[in-house]
Amino acid sequence: MSNSAQLRLGVNIDHVATVRNARGGAHPDPVRAANLAIAAGADGITAHLREDRRHIRDGDIARLKAELTRPLNLEMAATDEMLAIALRHRPNACCIVPERREERTTEGGLDVVGGGARLERLVGELKQAGIRVSLFIEPDAAAIEASSRLGADIVELHTGAYCERALEENSGAVAHELKRITDAARLAHAAGLEVHAGHGLTYNTVGAVAGLPEMVELNIGHFLIGEAIFDGLATSVTRMRALMDAARAGD
Repeated sequence: MSNSAQLRLGVNIDHVATVRNARGGAHPDPVRAANLAIAAGADGITAHLREDRRHIRDGDIARLKAELTRPLNLEMAATDEMLAIALRHRPNACCIVPERREERTTEGGLDVVGGGARLERLVGELKQAGIRVSLFIEPDAAAIEASSRLGADIVELHTGAYCERALEENSGAVAHELKRITDAARLAHAAGLEVHAGHGLTYNTVGAVAGLPEMVELNIGHFLIGEAIFDGLATSVTRMRALMDAARAGD
């Protein structure tokens, strides 16, 4: 497999909405942020409509779907409420993620092994509507095999543990987590699944994941929005895009 194909960058704009909701009103506008990210090199936009609507709201999804010039990836819990919203708006893709109200952010991969008939039904209904289906999973063989059985088009490998070990500067643990991601990417690709990754990626950690030849898309949000406070969103997206491209080119 060639390592030269361009890796897609999906920019998650949830935390622009977090800042907006802290004060109320309409500013800053996540749709404006999405358009700025696209102008700076993003290939798509990701937004997570949580059950508690803590950041992205229903109206944001409607506007994103209506106004974006690039694909929309809707992150959603495996509930009938979210299924109905997805079927109403028909985003390009839906990424099914685990969700607990008490968590600050998504804390791990989806339980695809134990998800059973409910997950299979959701995947089937989304695919029947022409929506590509991604499952956000831990980078392990059992989760990949289960995702394939459920009929997913895509798996998004959870990179949170790798990024946490990198922050701790624990080189042995970093190598272990990277091997898990590398092995999972190969296995998923061999199973016919499109391979994405995300969660916690930064300028310092993106290269090793971006360089994997099986990787098709990275979804990055919180870090880019945080960097945008200091350097502007266009600058942070452009820099991340350049680092990804350099890693893919083997530079």
